Amino acid sequence: MLKHTLIHPKINEVLGRAGHHAKVLIADGHYPASTTLGPNAELVSLNLTPGVVSCTQALEALLTAIPVEEANTMMYQTEGEYALSEDPPIWADYRRIIKAAKLGIELTPIEKWAFYDTVKTPDLVLTIQTAETQTWANLLLTIGVRTNT
Repeated sequence: MLKHTLIHPKINEVLGRAGHHAKVLIADGHYPASTTLGPNAELVSLNLTPGVVSCTQALEALLTAIPVEEANTMMYQTEGEYALSEDPPIWADYRRIIKAAKLGIELTPIEKWAFYDTVKTPDLVLTIQTAETQTWANLLLTIGVRTNT
């Protein structure tokens, strides 16, 4: 029996094979997951209906199952149609969840096109496509080293 709250069989299978420095993408509902999938990545679609499953729900479940050493967001645009003048609201939720998990890491934005390049690398093992409706909600997690604590 699993002790963590993540029970999705395919996600657990992929995470069980993943090692240190492997990357997991939690993608929002706007993300082009099928065209940005890395060569070693599995795609799990959890987009049932708008908002179900959300990125924050996916993050909370993942943090019960894996150690995370880095969390990267896709940097938002400051000009144009989708421009923002401050951090997207969901980033505050991510910070709260990461702090509650006592990870001791900060969110680090990656420029949009560099983010796409990063998720196309062999290090990406899993993309979880959510039905998150908030913009700029993509979150890339890097798996850390498991400790005995």
